[in-house]
Amino acid sequence: MSLLVGQRRKSARDQILLGLTSLLVPFRHVFRSFTSKTDGEDRITKILKEKFPLASSLKVVDISGGCGAMYEIHIESDEFRGKRTVQQHQLVNQALKEEIQGMHGLRIFTEVPRK
Repeated sequence: MSLLVGQRRKSARDQILLGLTSLLVPFRHVFRSFTSKTDGEDRITKILKEKFPLASSLKVVDISGGCGAMYEIHIESDEFRGKRTVQQHQLVNQALKEEIQGMHGLRIFTEVPRK
């Protein structure tokens, strides 16, 4: 089976490969995360470890493709216990006040460890 695209026929194999490639594009940051950490990821991780010594889990990922414009942070710490989500995020923002100035965006996910 093949489809006519423009003036060229695409085989079923070509269509599948094209479809898979288009599915992977939005997830390019996932594949980069398997490589070594960027300098920005290391710097942010170090700052957060210092500011949240009770953190039981911490993950920082540069989701801008490695240029440092946007990060995603997942942090689980007992220091968030009793605080609303907005207050937890304010603590993270305050800890990264200097670094945020050079960023385009920041995704923050906070959690309190289960007892």
